[in-house]
Amino acid sequence: MSRATHPPRPPFKDRIPGGRDGRRMLVIGFIDKCGTGLWSTAMALYFTYVTGLGLAQVGLLVALSGAAGIAGAPLGGRLADRFPLVRVIICTQLLRAAALLSLLTTDDYLLLVLLSAVGAVPDRATNVLTKLYAARIAGPDRVRYQAINRTTSNIGWTLGGLGAAAALAVGSTTAFHLLLVADAASYLVMAVLTLRCAEPPSPAPSRVAAASTDAPPVAKPSNPWRDRDFLAFTAGESVFFLHDSILQVALPLWIVHATDAPVGLAPLLMVLNSALVVAFQVPLSRFGGTTDAARRLFTPLAALFAVGTLAIAVSPLGGPALAVTALVTAAVVLTFAEMIHTIASWEISIALAPDDAQGAYLGVHGLAQSTQRFAGPLVVTGLVSAGPLAWPFLGAALVATCAAQHRLVGRRLTRTSLSVTKVTVSEH
Repeated sequence: MSRATHPPRPPFKDRIPGGRDGRRMLVIGFIDKCGTGLWSTAMALYFTYVTGLGLAQVGLLVALSGAAGIAGAPLGGRLADRFPLVRVIICTQLLRAAALLSLLTTDDYLLLVLLSAVGAVPDRATNVLTKLYAARIAGPDRVRYQAINRTTSNIGWTLGGLGAAAALAVGSTTAFHLLLVADAASYLVMAVLTLRCAEPPSPAPSRVAAASTDAPPVAKPSNPWRDRDFLAFTAGESVFFLHDSILQVALPLWIVHATDAPVGLAPLLMVLNSALVVAFQVPLSRFGGTTDAARRLFTPLAALFAVGTLAIAVSPLGGPALAVTALVTAAVVLTFAEMIHTIASWEISIALAPDDAQGAYLGVHGLAQSTQRFAGPLVVTGLVSAGPLAWPFLGAALVATCAAQHRLVGRRLTRTSLSVTKVTVSEH
């Protein structure tokens, strides 16, 4: 009796969307996060011990550069609609390297602030540009591609952080300089590798090509700043992205100031977060493969936010055992909320963006994360100061935002399906 045979699974590299260029861009993203992990871990200490800045000066520098970086997302998206995407990505990589290396040339505070702000603009633009590249090269498999990209990025960030920890153990000025130079060198390596990537097909007709031929003129592209639904969706996204500040800023402060949990739990929760993302981001991506499926993720997302914030609120109500159990629960649940939100965000932001202004729309959407990076730490620090009762209110706000996003996206998709016959929003 013969057994049924199944065709062998293709090698892992052949299961990555986007072909050779998709794999190459994943390597570029991995190198990016390795370098960023090296520098971001040591940045505040560099400004403190090498350039001699005070604590308040370092805080102001980071805040101002973060504020300047908010402009990077919409600017990068707009440029990607006007110029070849690969060239724009290369330019941002070179600008990041130049801005970083220029920090070695001065200890003047105003110049350090200016150079940090200049470097933050292409840094924030990179997130939008790589997302746009993934959307164009991976097509309908873009959610899986972004999940793989996020997994490799987390691995790269972890390796970079470990390398920085080893260098910081030395503690010399030379060690700090080497970390900075290594990060800048990673951008140069990325630029060289990006030169070998093919330009992905653009979903929108070229205005330059139309002007140089007898083709009819291309209509004025859509404007995301006049799209109220998309702006409302982006505003909701900025609320969801608070999970970053909760995990990275609020939980460590909460452990120290509000609970009986050991201080050493804080870095362990960050390791747990990274491990869960590496293990589950790609498998979970199959639940957001279509726009309708991504929209349905708002329901479990609301439940995860509610449980996670309640767990934080409960953590100070008992001894160390309760505190550790509640905080680990909160970290796990909020990490799954982070992954579910990321999947829904990838698919829906692309689906809501018209083909003729995809870059501009993704640039505006990128404001959600950039704004959260600037304002999120202030918000969650206020929550820590307010005490346990603040967390259920935050949970209620997040649940209400999930409901609003679910309704908004459904209304937008219904309107689009009525205006575009037999074409779904997720097709490009």
